[in-house]
Amino acid sequence: MSKISKADEDLRKMLSEKRIKSVEDRRVGSEVFDKQTLETLYKLANQGYLQILHGVISTGKEANVFKGVDDDGNYVAVKIYRVATSDFKKMQDYIQGDPRFKVKTSNKRQVIHTWVNKEFRNLKRACEFKVRVPQPIIAKNNILVMEFIGDKEGNPAPLLKYAHIHDPEKIAYKLIEYVKILYKEAKLVHGDLSSFNILIKDDEPVIIDVSQSVVVDHPLAKDLLKRDIGNLHKDFKKLGLQISEDEITSIIMDF
Repeated sequence: MSKISKADEDLRKMLSEKRIKSVEDRRVGSEVFDKQTLETLYKLANQGYLQILHGVISTGKEANVFKGVDDDGNYVAVKIYRVATSDFKKMQDYIQGDPRFKVKTSNKRQVIHTWVNKEFRNLKRACEFKVRVPQPIIAKNNILVMEFIGDKEGNPAPLLKYAHIHDPEKIAYKLIEYVKILYKEAKLVHGDLSSFNILIKDDEPVIIDVSQSVVVDHPLAKDLLKRDIGNLHKDFKKLGLQISEDEITSIIMDF
């Protein structure tokens, strides 16, 4: 009988921890855990980045985020892009206008791998300029491993949309400051900023989901920034704040 490697054991642990119970969960599971994804999880386990994969933290249009545990016992967030159901055309549009990436291919898997690398680099750049986002750990194929935003017991931080906010004004102006830093210093525009892409941890905002974020000289950058500002205005209004779009714009642009 051949000896079972640690990576084999880790992969078995990961798969045994997956919570695929309902019919819908099983359908999503088959979409997420294809052969290459399982092979990538195996490699990440072998490298010490991932020992156990727990249940889903969130499910998006193109990716699921799972809670994982690394070899040191730390919680991590594991974002797995679904190759079968991702919006390939949208990804191409956002990538092709980004001078950091030279991808001219109709290969869907290659585009998704570039998309994951793009999210990794956007997170890294945001961190470099002290914008609070999950710290990126590793990007491999269609999987991104990053900092888990939550408490020590493994409970994920709530989205702004559902969080109990003690000081809405503080949160609002911190978010405006982050958007300004991203635009003026990191030279990035989030592109999909709203209460669905902001977590609240220790009464501080954490911006997530930066895969679609673009550099400021991207053809879509100005329109995306305008959309972000509009979304923030609506979200602030729901928090009972009267901060106009003009005020948000003037702070970001230094008018």
